[in-house]
Amino acid sequence: MSDVRRRELAKIHIGRDQLGMDDDTYRDMLWTVARVRSSSELDAWGRAKVLEHYRALGWRPKRRRHPGKVAGRNSELMRKIEAQLADMGLAWAYADSIVRRMHQVESVRFANPSQLRDVVAALTYEQRRRADRCCPECGQPSGHAEGCPEGSS
Repeated sequence: MSDVRRRELAKIHIGRDQLGMDDDTYRDMLWTVARVRSSSELDAWGRAKVLEHYRALGWRPKRRRHPGKVAGRNSELMRKIEAQLADMGLAWAYADSIVRRMHQVESVRFANPSQLRDVVAALTYEQRRRADRCCPECGQPSGHAEGCPEGSS
C-alpha cells in the first residue's frame, strides 16, 4: 500500500469519526459517492470523491502538528530550561519528570507556557540548592573538613 493511499484512507476514517457517521451511514455514503461498500475498494478517484464529499459536509482536516518541534511562544522558555539543565549537567528526562510530577504532562514538549514557567522555577530552585550545598573552591558539600585543599590559603 502506497503512502499516499494510506494517508488518504486515514483521512477518510478520521473524517468519518469526526463527522459522527455510524457504520451503515458510512457504507451508504461510500456506495452513493464511489459505488463501493468498503474503503479498501476505493481507487484514487474514489478516495478523492469521498474526501471532496466530506468537505462539502463541512469537514476540514486538522493541520498536522510536528512532534518534537517547539511552538514559537514556548521556544524562549525551552531555551531557558535547556540552559539550566546544561548548567547542572542534567538530561531532558529530568525536566520531563518535573513537569510530569507537577502537571501530569508527559513531557516538556507538550507543556503550555504556564507549566514551562513552573519547570523553570523548579530548576532555578534546584540550581540554588546545589550552589548552597557545594563549596565554591572544590565543589564538595559545604561543611567539609576545615581548610579546603583546593582553596587559596
